[in-house]
Amino acid sequence: MIQARFSFGRYLGSIPVVLNLANLVGFSVIICVVGGQCLSAASQGTISNNVGIVIIAILALVISFCGFRVLHWYEMVAWAPAILMITIATGVGGSNLKNQAPTEPATAPAVLSFGMIIASYTIPWACLASDFTTYFSPQASSWRIFTYSYLGLVIPTVLLMTLGAAIGGAIPSIEGWQDASDAMGAGGVLALMLEPVGRFGQFVVVVLAFSLLGNISGTMYSVTLNFQILLPWLVRVPRYVFSIIVTAIIIPVSIRAAVDFFVNLENFVSIIGYWTASFVGIVVTEHVVFKKGDPVRYDHDAWNDAKLLPTGIAAIGAAVLCFGLVIPCMEQVWWVGPIAKHTGDIGFEVAFILSALLYAVFRTIDNKFWKR
Repeated sequence: MIQARFSFGRYLGSIPVVLNLANLVGFSVIICVVGGQCLSAASQGTISNNVGIVIIAILALVISFCGFRVLHWYEMVAWAPAILMITIATGVGGSNLKNQAPTEPATAPAVLSFGMIIASYTIPWACLASDFTTYFSPQASSWRIFTYSYLGLVIPTVLLMTLGAAIGGAIPSIEGWQDASDAMGAGGVLALMLEPVGRFGQFVVVVLAFSLLGNISGTMYSVTLNFQILLPWLVRVPRYVFSIIVTAIIIPVSIRAAVDFFVNLENFVSIIGYWTASFVGIVVTEHVVFKKGDPVRYDHDAWNDAKLLPTGIAAIGAAVLCFGLVIPCMEQVWWVGPIAKHTGDIGFEVAFILSALLYAVFRTIDNKFWKR
């Protein structure tokens, strides 16, 4: 989020940091709940959901403690057993997926709304990317980094969303699946899918639970950096302190969420995800329009100097004002805007385009007064 300061300024840049922290912590809670449910289902209830959540959170904390090199290595190898186990689960339980519950035909608004759900879980990567790419060699090809990152987001998302839709569509039609889903979520359904292979199936579910560590440990790593740039004095606090504090918060919240408000938490994360689209629109406009796509145009020595950085008024103004049109374009469980009733959820698209246009105008005016 340091890069955001070249648009949002030294002090107003703390606003997107707070929003990003809310996103990251909410996402981490969701992962902990799903991982805990998988471990509980694999143990046939010997391990409770609560204990499973604690195990996932502590292991993620340990990995994040090890620093970027270990985290990068873990991320590089963890996908292989995960995709193998997903393939096995699909092969064992896939014969049941043909029993889809009747559904209404897909409409254009419904497709757009589903696309928004996917976007709310993938676009926030833009707020984390520089936390990791800063360790890359300056000579590394930017196109290679972009291609690897893009494909790393798109391919698993498309494949797993498709598989998840097939499993979700079959749950009401298969005996026991609905009860397992209600009791233990995705972990319960996976355990039933793999029941024909006995203990090996339980092993597969455990591996899938631990595959979530790649997501949550990377998220935890970014959380610590976000805390350090939130307020000037926090940079003096060692990052591992923030890891411990956040883990101590995530564990009880996850335990409570699994019982009372997990669905509401997912809805909350989806809603606050809209800000990331406006954030990306603003940062991309700064880079392409005002920095001409040239990294050399960034004054690296100014990253922590409020007098050399932009005021941030243009960025905050664009981010706030764009929501005057974004809100009517939102379709959520808690709110459906008047435009979204006819078009489906187009809030992300509107947030990106409108924030970029507004920022281009406001930043030009800002430059005339402050010339930063």
